[in-house]
Amino acid sequence: MTQSLTAPTTTVTAAPLSIAHGAAAAGAGVLTRFEEWVGRTPQAPAVIDGTRTWTYQDLDTAATRVAAALGDRVRPGDLVGVCLDRSAALVVTAVALARIGAVYLPLGPRPGQRRTDAVTEDLNVVCLIGAPEVLPPRHRAADQVPLALPGEGINAAATAVAAFAAPGPDARRAPAGTFYAVLTSGSTGRPKAVAVAEPSLGALLDWYRAETGLAPGDRQSLLIGVAFDPHLLELWAGLTSGAALVPAPDDVRWDPAVLADWWRDAAVTVSVGATPMIEPLLDRPWPQDLTLRHLIVGGDRMRRRPGSDVTATVHNAYGPAEATVVTTTYAMRGTEPLAGEQSPPPIGRPVPGVTVVVTSDDGRPVARGEDGELRIGGTCLAIGYLDPELTARRFTAPPEGLDLPGAGRLYRTGDRVRMTPEGQLEFLGRLDDQVKISGVRVEPAEVEAAFEQDAAVHSAVVTAPRTPDGHTRLVAYVRPATGAAPDTDTLVAAVRAWLPEQAVPSSVRIVDAYPLDANGKVDRAELTRRAAAHDDTPGADDLPGGATPTELLVLRAVRDLLGRPGTALTDNFTDAGGTSLVAARLLTAIEQETGVRLRAPELLRQPDLRAVAVLVDKRRAGARQPGA
Repeated sequence: MTQSLTAPTTTVTAAPLSIAHGAAAAGAGVLTRFEEWVGRTPQAPAVIDGTRTWTYQDLDTAATRVAAALGDRVRPGDLVGVCLDRSAALVVTAVALARIGAVYLPLGPRPGQRRTDAVTEDLNVVCLIGAPEVLPPRHRAADQVPLALPGEGINAAATAVAAFAAPGPDARRAPAGTFYAVLTSGSTGRPKAVAVAEPSLGALLDWYRAETGLAPGDRQSLLIGVAFDPHLLELWAGLTSGAALVPAPDDVRWDPAVLADWWRDAAVTVSVGATPMIEPLLDRPWPQDLTLRHLIVGGDRMRRRPGSDVTATVHNAYGPAEATVVTTTYAMRGTEPLAGEQSPPPIGRPVPGVTVVVTSDDGRPVARGEDGELRIGGTCLAIGYLDPELTARRFTAPPEGLDLPGAGRLYRTGDRVRMTPEGQLEFLGRLDDQVKISGVRVEPAEVEAAFEQDAAVHSAVVTAPRTPDGHTRLVAYVRPATGAAPDTDTLVAAVRAWLPEQAVPSSVRIVDAYPLDANGKVDRAELTRRAAAHDDTPGADDLPGGATPTELLVLRAVRDLLGRPGTALTDNFTDAGGTSLVAARLLTAIEQETGVRLRAPELLRQPDLRAVAVLVDKRRAGARQPGA
């Protein structure tokens, strides 16, 4: 008998596409949840600031007074710029504006004058709320209404007003349904505003409460800078859960060691922090006496996992302002096998109400395991920018034939990611010129435009080289106008009025011309290489003769951290380009070499780097004294 042989049938299974959906999200009312807690626990603490406590009833009463004071001058849908710091006053203002139906636009406690002027010219901001002395001249001279905001607290202003000034003739209003708006970096040199609806924030808060267990008796940090959207997550998370908000002193944001002490002293149980602020803490022994249960970290690429000694669950969070603060998260615990690995963790899976798609250039999903651009859809999406044309470019319909339930629009993030076969997202970098500096998105073009406002500047090119330890900094190359001889310190002082702290370059270099590529365009890659190599500034080994060992230690550390080899002992730390996060790394470097732990205010009070070295020597000598 003869057998008939046939080829076996092979089934080819296509790799799954890089698409993932979070759970369904309802997006309950944000203000309604706060008012429920006012009714249920009116005497429970809502804000604890040092020795001063405000109850839910106190906040409710104060917000009612502020809303009444604004009267008919602030109507539903009006944009209101808020120039307050982390405090009970800020919380009361947020509640009052939500009650009116006005749009909360956080600008920070000390917004630069030119930046604020640009915002109030482009956007129909009916008033600014803040201390009179921090408002720009146009609003200081405008009609002002005193507001009965709490004046107590470590960051609080003694007095606050609502200052009304006429908007520009072409100023844009917020779209209907906007709950809050935040500014992001704009390539035109002027910041762009993103409008977010209440259901989008409500859905995120539902996830946050479920993930962290935030409830009455808990203490939620109020730590993030007020100009950045994560502070809205902190603020409303506390108010919608019956927990207490704890405003952080400004020193905490300059020094990770002080941050850990503050968590302990303030008995914080849930906190949000910027990645560059938290990572230095993960490099030190984790304090074992903290009440902190959950720590949400985001704003920059995380470079390592928490160690096995970390007692809090650390959530590596990712999300642009255009998709309501947090889009994906990855939770890490010290008890896990991968704890302590010196490798970037993934940014995780989508939170409820979020759809993520990794796409090729044509917008179609790639297979899992392939790189592509991250696009986001779902109830998390912002309404859009206040510029309709920009909204149309960045918020687009899914490609024809792609079925994405609940995601009728997709936001193009410009971020390059990869989705693993298991559905975890890995962050790989940016696709465009935008960079992250200390967790804040910065458009180099915006920084260039700030320099070019100066009549002494013909043009500017801003590069973003990486330091040897993996941090990104900004270096500006400035070509003077004909006949002008601008001073670098003067230029830096001028752009501070236009830009947030993180967008001010650490180094400014005056050039007669830029290198050009084969197409006759500015060779940005060559400028970045020069900035990284320091080949047009004094060398790092060009050290002053006669300097003490401690002076040399401080000088070398500052030069390395700022990427400015020309920094001198007579330079002031802040004027040389020092920021809060650079200060934190400098304090750590000094402690590692000398055993002396300075506090951030001590560093900032010194007139120059030589005085910092003298302080270190005095502290070290005191520690050697008997009984010290």
